[in-house]
Amino acid sequence: MAGAHSPLKLKLQILCGDAIAMGPGKADLLDAIAAEGSISGAGRHLGMSYRRAWQLVDLMNRCWAAPLVETSPGSARGGGARLTAEGIEILSTYRALQAALEARSASAELAVLEARLRARPLRSQAERGDLAEDD
Repeated sequence: MAGAHSPLKLKLQILCGDAIAMGPGKADLLDAIAAEGSISGAGRHLGMSYRRAWQLVDLMNRCWAAPLVETSPGSARGGGARLTAEGIEILSTYRALQAALEARSASAELAVLEARLRARPLRSQAERGDLAEDD
């Protein structure tokens, strides 16, 4: 499968009870908050509503030992948001773990699986040609 995308999809999620405290989408939201300086701007950047972005920030802030995002009250110009020192550290550590897992995934075990994997599914099992016909 040279040149093709890897068939492996890693989705690193850190759980807090049954809630996802950090995952790829929440990490992207933190990156967007850092870049945009606001939750609404980050939401717009990611194509999500302010309400959804705020819910995710609220959940993250409740899951970690210290808040990851700090907001400032609105004014005529609107409020703002920034990552706390804890938020920067958690995001950085999460991204490092993601990179380590991605690097580890390029392994001999994955090569064995890729060698046996079809490029796409057959339309039906009968298309295989190696299945016995019903009597």
